[in-house]
Amino acid sequence: MAIATEMCNSFKTELLKGEHNLETDTLRIALIKESPTGSYGKGTTNYSDLGADELPDATGNYTRDDASNNLDISGVNVSLVNDTAIVDFPDHVFSNLTVSSDGALIYNASVSNKAIAVFTFGTTVTSTSGDFTIVFPGGSSPDDTNAVVRIS
Repeated sequence: MAIATEMCNSFKTELLKGEHNLETDTLRIALIKESPTGSYGKGTTNYSDLGADELPDATGNYTRDDASNNLDISGVNVSLVNDTAIVDFPDHVFSNLTVSSDGALIYNASVSNKAIAVFTFGTTVTSTSGDFTIVFPGGSSPDDTNAVVRIS
């Protein structure tokens, strides 16, 4: 099916209702397996939406929805740049991983696993007993044009 890089619509309204605190809540990342059967993007509302399309437990450092296996995203920073509120997600590394993945979902484990954003890799990305790194937009200098979450 299809994966689109989009902020989830449900997250937009939940954010305005005060349901998320991106700097203090436990945020996690889930990998979407190669050739998923579902479609993921702005309509994704929860981690559970992935179901069988989440990467299965893999060789190395990946176990579904498990904080002890490097799924937690730490170092999230919210700031204001040029009148735009942005969220900077640091690049995320899964070490010693053997996988094939087409995309990822960021979700909030502190708020009933609600979805935040979906990302396509544009192609299947593989790793064989190595580091699998997700590089988020903005790098070390996110701004009002390239951060993952932007509110202007």
